[in-house]
Amino acid sequence: MSDPTYTAGIIGTGGIAGMGILGMHDEADIGEKKFKASHAGGYDATEGVELVAAADVDEDKLRRFGTAWEIPADRQYVGHEPMLEAEDLDIVSVCTPSYLHADHVIDAARSAADPGLIWCEKPIASSVSDAERMVAVCEETDTELLVNHSFRFTTKLRRLKDLVQTQNLLGDVHAVATQFRMELLRNSTHLLDTLVYLLDARASQVSGYITGENEAVDSLEAQERVDDAGGGGFVVMDDGSFVTIDCTIPRAPSSMTLQFVGSEGKLYLNNDDGEWRYWRLADGVHIEEDLPGIEGAWTWDEDYRNAFANAAADAVAVLDGAIENPSTGAEATRSLEIIVGFYMSHYTGGRVSVPLARPLRDVTITSW
Repeated sequence: MSDPTYTAGIIGTGGIAGMGILGMHDEADIGEKKFKASHAGGYDATEGVELVAAADVDEDKLRRFGTAWEIPADRQYVGHEPMLEAEDLDIVSVCTPSYLHADHVIDAARSAADPGLIWCEKPIASSVSDAERMVAVCEETDTELLVNHSFRFTTKLRRLKDLVQTQNLLGDVHAVATQFRMELLRNSTHLLDTLVYLLDARASQVSGYITGENEAVDSLEAQERVDDAGGGGFVVMDDGSFVTIDCTIPRAPSSMTLQFVGSEGKLYLNNDDGEWRYWRLADGVHIEEDLPGIEGAWTWDEDYRNAFANAAADAVAVLDGAIENPSTGAEATRSLEIIVGFYMSHYTGGRVSVPLARPLRDVTITSW
């Protein structure tokens, strides 16, 4: 007897759904060609799941997506509500702008489509209260909420977490220095989730600075104003580690870097330039060594593009009961509350404690 095939539908048919991402693909191809580094590409590469339906409020975009990914015309829906009413789906991907995530995830979880899992794009939401509502509703409806912090779905980072958490590669982590391109909500969520994933920690105190610059919106000549901007600051984690975040740099000269200093060694990760280095501390001297079980550094060309197929395979495995959810909504909220904390600190001139106080959880940071 063959394994069952799960059915999937997508809400939002733009770049990350399967039609190209600004800054990663040729601008002329975005919206015209299909790309494997996407939700649709992940489904296409994974046994046991089939993309059967798609929804978008932009009918032209929907038709281009449907044609590219061979979705039957009668299963292309203008608006997400008709799809959720008509389809019986095991997985729903939410690939809309972050300020719509809460509505779309909650609608899907409570819908007649009755998905067992929702694969939601990062960042999880535009406010901590929205993220908490999403988590609560998914728990109430027995729906797994899998957030697409794609670095978690790469083999190298999973191995590195095992080295840090289980094999005590660094000992007690004292400090971390990080850097990535602007903007905070759109881009630093990758950086911050990598941080909380490797440390398995949560912020305790946050102090931030916001530049007000948004390179992505400027390059698109967008008419709609968003809050998301470059920025950064420092974070004291609940494990005592001190972290600096710098996401003020334009895309072209930026590199995604994290440098960890621990009681037993130090680690340097540069994901844009393909450089991972490790030094073991012995008798007060740092000795450079290979990372056990990891060949080469993390790269966008290989690891990022494969992350979508890995995530889709994990979604299938979660539904099969073979693994626990590797990227939960509760975990995703950890990086969001740091970002909101940066904004609140900048505009109030003080430090912000985490978990955020009730009124601060409602603060909304708009992005695109």
